[in-house]
Amino acid sequence: MTLRNPVASRRTPTPNRAFVISVVNAFITRIGTIGIGIALARLLGPEEFGTYAVAFVALVAVLSFNELGVSLAIVRWPGDPKSVAATVTTISVTCSLLLFGASYVAAPYFTSAMGNEAATDVVRVLAFCIVLNGLVATPAALLQRNFRQGQRMVIDQVNVWVGAGVSLLMVIAGMGAMSLAIGRVLASLVAGVLFLIYSPLPYRFGFSPQSARQLLVFGLPLAGASAVVFAVGYVDQLIAGRLFGPVVLGFYVMAFNMAGWPSSLLSQPLRSVAPATFARLQDRPEDMREALLAMIGALSVVVLPVSAVMIGCAMPLVRVVYGEAWAPAGTALMWLAPLTVFRILHELLYDYLVVLGSSLSILNVQVIALFALVPALLGGGALAGMPGLAAAPVLVALLVTSPLYLRALRRANVSLVAVGKRLWFPFALAALTTAGCFALTDAIDFPLGAVLASTGVGIIAMALLMVVRRQDLRDVRRWGRGRDVSPS
Repeated sequence: MTLRNPVASRRTPTPNRAFVISVVNAFITRIGTIGIGIALARLLGPEEFGTYAVAFVALVAVLSFNELGVSLAIVRWPGDPKSVAATVTTISVTCSLLLFGASYVAAPYFTSAMGNEAATDVVRVLAFCIVLNGLVATPAALLQRNFRQGQRMVIDQVNVWVGAGVSLLMVIAGMGAMSLAIGRVLASLVAGVLFLIYSPLPYRFGFSPQSARQLLVFGLPLAGASAVVFAVGYVDQLIAGRLFGPVVLGFYVMAFNMAGWPSSLLSQPLRSVAPATFARLQDRPEDMREALLAMIGALSVVVLPVSAVMIGCAMPLVRVVYGEAWAPAGTALMWLAPLTVFRILHELLYDYLVVLGSSLSILNVQVIALFALVPALLGGGALAGMPGLAAAPVLVALLVTSPLYLRALRRANVSLVAVGKRLWFPFALAALTTAGCFALTDAIDFPLGAVLASTGVGIIAMALLMVVRRQDLRDVRRWGRGRDVSPS
């Protein structure tokens, strides 16, 4: 099977151009999906939304290690990726088919353990996304390696709007949680076709034992780490569903999604170009470290003020956006918003260490964090219900995961003093912003007024950080223009 890209780019892609396109892509996507998500949440209600959340957690669990980590090897492959692309495709598709079968069989056992057997059929429908994900793993990695974010933007926009449109129509027709699953599968199918069309290399199957060994040596530890990363990121939702049922899970997932707005707007586009940028600098360690520090500083400019506003006005924000029926989600949002800050920073460090080839080091960090997180979640949920459950991951991220990542950075010869210089002022200003938003929320009874006033405080804080961290913003643009970066 051979599908060639019909569009030849006349402009050499750079990390900076790719990142700008990614930000535009994420912004348009997020604005659209927020609006659609609000409509769906209001139409479905917490219980139906919780049913879909059970199925979605199952899907993310399998996707975390779907292709054994081999597709990411293409991004950092030192030579021509054409030599391994066919082998990657064969491994990815084979694994996805096996995992689809296992997921279909295991669906009723999983939903029973989550206390919501009604989600079984939804899980099975969503499982088709596993196969589609495996089919396009190689083209997706090649687009990322070559900074083809313009083409990726087309794919993502089609994916989002097809899925949202189909789901919304089916929800209006009364099909409940299944609407979201069918919309997601149809959107993934259409996006899969576009991935094949835009693939920088012909789409072929093949198998080289030597290439497979090299790919699996790199990919298996990373796949293990990715599975543990999933567990660290979603075990709170698993426990919420198990302890409290689908309604509380619906509240919790809604708060989790709101807290993730900064991540979807900035972190996801950054992660689409950061590994490739680091890979191009890996033969110049000092430049690679400087690029990491600049990205840390630039991330803090946007992520910390937004999260501070969410913490300070969580209750009125949920009421304004989703309505009074979703108000309990605000008690979880107050904790999940700061958790998002840690996750965004940890994801960037994860990508940096992956390019360094420290897959086993990453796996150790995630395993230790998981062992600390499970008892913290169970204890927090038992002592304080949903707010306690939401608080536990924040404490683990602060006291366990962050020190482990910092130790890994020190071993990679990254100056912790330099990291601290990038972060101390943004964190201090974020704390003041949070306090100001709490005061405004307490003083203003009108929810919309409290949200608008808090947003104004956040904008001021962001503008101040842009001035203070202007050198990091310049440096990100410098690395993004490809200065001193040799093509791979």
